[in-house]
Amino acid sequence: MPIPWKHNRLLATLSVEETERLKPRLERVHMPLAQVVYESGRPLAHVYFPTSCIVSVMYVLGSGASSGIAVVGAEGAVGVSAFMGGDSTPSRGVVQSEGEALRLPVADVLAEFRRGGAMQDLLLRYTQSLLTQMGQTAVCNRHHSVAQQLCRWLLLSLDRLPSPEIVTTQELIASMIGVRREGVTEAAGKLQKARVIRYSRGNITVLDRPRLEAMACECYSVVRRETARLLPLDAPG
Repeated sequence: MPIPWKHNRLLATLSVEETERLKPRLERVHMPLAQVVYESGRPLAHVYFPTSCIVSVMYVLGSGASSGIAVVGAEGAVGVSAFMGGDSTPSRGVVQSEGEALRLPVADVLAEFRRGGAMQDLLLRYTQSLLTQMGQTAVCNRHHSVAQQLCRWLLLSLDRLPSPEIVTTQELIASMIGVRREGVTEAAGKLQKARVIRYSRGNITVLDRPRLEAMACECYSVVRRETARLLPLDAPG
């Protein structure tokens, strides 16, 4: 089965020369729901390029409480610390939507990054967009309601999936937003009552995206605009 490297928008924009160097080293991997892709403080072995999954970047406290700070899908890469000067990170990467990814050994990513070509430029611009998402998430978690945070998370997830259906668990949603399960259930129930979503035990189908966007805070649009400015957001044809 051929490697679907074009399904990741960063890999799809590389030159033919860069693609030919990397393709033999790309490994196609299944990413099951709730899999821990990397753990806090441990050296990274691979950089992952999602093709049909979503990975949530999370911070976990000593108490076990956690909060998602970014979501990564086919627009980006998981493991940016590998090429930003460190071989580990205090965050944890967890699969929030099952699918597939391509991965490269860290040594190969570093070698290509240090060539100074298109991949270096793309990874740096992607890292800037990721930092914007992380910063906006921090603001959102401090100043906006659980319902607004849920709307933001749903929209960011939709942008990274091929369908309006999100399959995850209540526990993952709660940990990614940084609230109790009861808070997610209440917020999702209100969206369902308004017929914006259909929700059942972590399975969410968005029925009315325009209304969902109207109910979200400004944080979603800030992240979307910055991502669109920095990256090839639209999926390649």
